[in-house]
Amino acid sequence: QVQLVESGGGLVQAGGSLKLSCTASGRAFSGYAMGWFRQAPGKEREFVAAIRWSDSITYYADSLKDRFAISRDSSKTTMFLEMNNLEPDDSALYYCAARQNRIASPSYYLRQAYQYYSWGQGTQVTVSS
Repeated sequence: QVQLVESGGGLVQAGGSLKLSCTASGRAFSGYAMGWFRQAPGKEREFVAAIRWSDSITYYADSLKDRFAISRDSSKTTMFLEMNNLEPDDSALYYCAARQNRIASPSYYLRQAYQYYSWGQGTQVTVSS
């Protein structure tokens, strides 16, 4: 099971930007996909974005696709989430997750948290108004 470590969270004013990183055990990830989820206090874990590792096809929550961008580096060790024009409602604990095996209908199933087998500990993002 791959170990995932998130970083890059912090406190930012509304309208600002942050870039989160997720490193997979310090070595190239060879699985199918990785994703970002977030969870605010008292709310369910919410899909943010996902990326297929081999071809960098991306998937976004509809409400976030205009402000957030997911990517990975060419060495395939790190995934990123660039977040722009942040809003107080974006405040949450952001988790990265990984899935090893291919799935049918990735546009649907990669949005489901239960499809991911490894999770990081999360990085806190707080957006002040």
